Amino acid sequence: MTTSPENRIGTQGCVVVTGASTGIGAATARELAHRGFLVLAGVRRDRDADALRAPGIEPVILDITDPDHISALATRVDSQTTPLRAVVNNAGISVNAPVEALPLNEWRTLFEVNLFGHVAVTQALLPALLRESGRVINISSVGGKIAMATFGPYAGTKFALEAVSDALRRELAPLGVAVVVVEPGGVHTEMGERGIATTTRLAEAMSPDHRDRYGQLVQAVVALTAAGTTGGSTAEQAARVVAEAVTARRPSTRYTVGRDAAMITRLSRVLSDRMLDRVAAATLRRHHPKAAA
Repeated sequence: MTTSPENRIGTQGCVVVTGASTGIGAATARELAHRGFLVLAGVRRDRDADALRAPGIEPVILDITDPDHISALATRVDSQTTPLRAVVNNAGISVNAPVEALPLNEWRTLFEVNLFGHVAVTQALLPALLRESGRVINISSVGGKIAMATFGPYAGTKFALEAVSDALRRELAPLGVAVVVVEPGGVHTEMGERGIATTTRLAEAMSPDHRDRYGQLVQAVVALTAAGTTGGSTAEQAARVVAEAVTARRPSTRYTVGRDAAMITRLSRVLSDRMLDRVAAATLRRHHPKAAA
């Protein structure tokens, strides 16, 4: 006799997934619930909670930059008998803009969400993870390995997350908690589409001098990003990789998602900076707007 999914809820423990409204986060919540976990799925809005709620998935309103939300999440975790097996730090926003042209307040917002919010969630839930020898899964990006032109702000947050993950892994390994990084390449999600919209908005707000210097570059990056998200991996494929990081008996320190991610991470290890510059420039050149007749 097979056990129904409803009867398996929580048999594998509890997992917290941030940024679960759409994309990789939502797909990960569903994949883990299917595997018998109770998933506390962080969402920003009630309508997102209603869309995600299902057997094994308990949506929680969570803005990872709000200390009160994080405190409430920690209280919710501590109040249950189901052990916390993992935290998947997935919430994030995408911003691409030239370093010179992006206002500092935009930089700070990006780091608050993509780095400091993850640190805050991890700090709050580490006591529960330490009790159960759980693990921390940080969703990074190939942008945590290579920063193409205009990817400096976003990649800066991911490079920092990679560094924090390395330090945290070495701090927690003696205490029985594993730390794993997942590095997706191009994934077709709403986050990618929102990133394109944000990049376009920021480009329209650039000064005339900035538009002269970077206008065609930004257009090429938008086209490249659109091609990557359209032809990339699916959110469900990424979710299966995250689930492997959660459930593997001896997880790898890093997982990639998609062939593009695997290739880029290999290139970053073997090519010189100048060679990588040429590869990145050639990749963007194919997406530059055609010269006017």
